[in-house]
Amino acid sequence: MTFLSATLDRVKPSPTIAVTNKAAELKAAGHDVIGLGAGEPDFDTPQSIKDAAVVAIALGKTKYTAVDGIAELKQAIVAKFKRDNDLDYTPAQVSVGTGGKQVLYNALMATLNPGDEVIVPAPYWVSYPDMVLLAGGTPVTVSCGIESAFKMTAEQLEAAITPKTKWLIFNSPSNPTGAGYNREELKALTDVLMRHPHVWVMTDDMYEHLAYDGFEFCTPAQVEPGLYDRTLTVNGVSKAYAMTGWRIGYAAGPEQLIRAIRKVQSQSTSNPCSISQWAAVEALNGPQDFLAPNNETFVRRRNLVVEMLNAIDGMECPVPEGAFYVYPSIKGLIGKTSAAGTMIVDDEAFATALLEETGVAVVFGAAFGVSPNFRVSYATSDEALKEACTRIQTFCAGLT
Repeated sequence: MTFLSATLDRVKPSPTIAVTNKAAELKAAGHDVIGLGAGEPDFDTPQSIKDAAVVAIALGKTKYTAVDGIAELKQAIVAKFKRDNDLDYTPAQVSVGTGGKQVLYNALMATLNPGDEVIVPAPYWVSYPDMVLLAGGTPVTVSCGIESAFKMTAEQLEAAITPKTKWLIFNSPSNPTGAGYNREELKALTDVLMRHPHVWVMTDDMYEHLAYDGFEFCTPAQVEPGLYDRTLTVNGVSKAYAMTGWRIGYAAGPEQLIRAIRKVQSQSTSNPCSISQWAAVEALNGPQDFLAPNNETFVRRRNLVVEMLNAIDGMECPVPEGAFYVYPSIKGLIGKTSAAGTMIVDDEAFATALLEETGVAVVFGAAFGVSPNFRVSYATSDEALKEACTRIQTFCAGLT
């Protein structure tokens, strides 16, 4: 329709949401579907956090709040950054939004002008490039394939920087691969950034606490203090605290940038849900003892999925350092035909045939910028994962 904004022509709907919705539709229609598309823990929100929300409701804390977060939550975020990352911020340097996605989007809207470039390592979370486009910028993707463990090298970063570069978006552990950068790998990248003072860093640390096998999480401003004044460190409570639906994300950075983000939010959503904010205070300040057993469960599930997928001829599934995703390559399956007659021309065809013929919903790799791969979220029960991987094995065995 001609009255719609031309900006919409530059972006596409979220493929991960589309896969989740398609799986839900098939399940509602009576099909036996196992959804491995959603990036959402199957754990319940910890009881102490739910109790804090109930108390907030009982105390009438249901009114508008400050646009970018209540003072108590900002103070909890300041304490979190000091405790976990040895980063010193003041409440004036903190912004709270309706999920991490809004914080990222607000920052891009507040800073990008036409022609500005944003470096986005691929595989990337599906929303990064489209948010850059919506904000009027130009995403510059850097392909990081399985041969580099899905991680960007210092040489690749150096080659991608131009005079027009404004931001690097950095995500570790990664969605969709689970790949995590150790301190040495991250220091190589920050050394490059120190040579280019016009480039700012936007970190997405949402999977910080989901790190396995002794992998030690670190974030850019922690590794290189010289980047502190041009880094926006973004995090949230959705993943590690099993609070996806509560919609609370936050960031800390230079006051001037935080004020700009606040201005954008003041004319869009205004404050995040007041009850969710009080729940997030408890999440950050309260007991953290559920994190370790939850991670043990994730490691067990990861190992199960990696082992079963690597047993398939033509498939290669690296072991990720964190998050709750695997990102197997199907390079050896391209060009084959499924039992129902579908030609596997690419990873989208693979994912479509897999859903239609076996009822297993995954997200195709092209949505994340690197093919031929697909993403599996193992944030679901062991039983569902075993059945899903068995179906994938059967499907692949039937390819000719």
